[in-house]
Amino acid sequence: MAGAARHEQIADELRRAIDAQEYPVGARLPSEAELASRYGVSRGTVRQAVSALTAEGLIGSRQGARRVVLASRRSQSFAELRSFAQWAGAMGRAATGEVVAAERRPATAEEAARLHLRTGADVLHVLRVRGLDGERVLVERTVYADWIADAVERIAPDCPSVTRQLYQDTGLVFAYGEHIIDAVAAGTRDADLLGVRRGSPLLRVRRVTTTHEGRPVECSDDRYRADAVSFAIHNSIGSNPLTRRHRPGRTGPVSWQATEA
Repeated sequence: MAGAARHEQIADELRRAIDAQEYPVGARLPSEAELASRYGVSRGTVRQAVSALTAEGLIGSRQGARRVVLASRRSQSFAELRSFAQWAGAMGRAATGEVVAAERRPATAEEAARLHLRTGADVLHVLRVRGLDGERVLVERTVYADWIADAVERIAPDCPSVTRQLYQDTGLVFAYGEHIIDAVAAGTRDADLLGVRRGSPLLRVRRVTTTHEGRPVECSDDRYRADAVSFAIHNSIGSNPLTRRHRPGRTGPVSWQATEA
């Protein structure tokens, strides 16, 4: 951060420490005096750095109490939804992947409609667990269209980035995606795979990804541990990719749908 003011440098170092879980959610930061001594600056400079993190929602405090970590920057932009490994890399984390099960079977009517295939067409179902630095955070249930299934099957089960490997092997580019985000309770299988209690909240992202020509490649049901990820959405009065949808049969909860290009 050449040229950045000292308080900006300190703020960035604290952000990285929070992301790396040196200060996990719920932990207290060192006092202003301790931070000032560590960085060799005045308490006023530390206060400026801490104020920036407070404004970002990363930390909070009550008068007279030391500041507490409220969240990390494990946010995922829609540009990174196509690749778990890309998101992990943006945070300086190592992505891991493990195929739990994979099988070919006929597409259901819903899968066929989402992938623009005939009902009963041969598709590949893959159940995959993803991790950050070895910590399991995501269960993916992905259905691949028949025309790309052979290439997916050739990928190593522990490949950290299927998106990157498909590009290297076939030149395939994931160009467009539609994502529906809501919350679900962990069932027995998901709870076991993610190491959480049954009924724990999970953030679910259902997506369809297509090529530049609009040909569907995959549809997926991704379930994240609630403490592992948040989603950053950037919109404006002139461009709003996010819409709110009522969930059929529900009187209260809603889901969010976003389209990326």
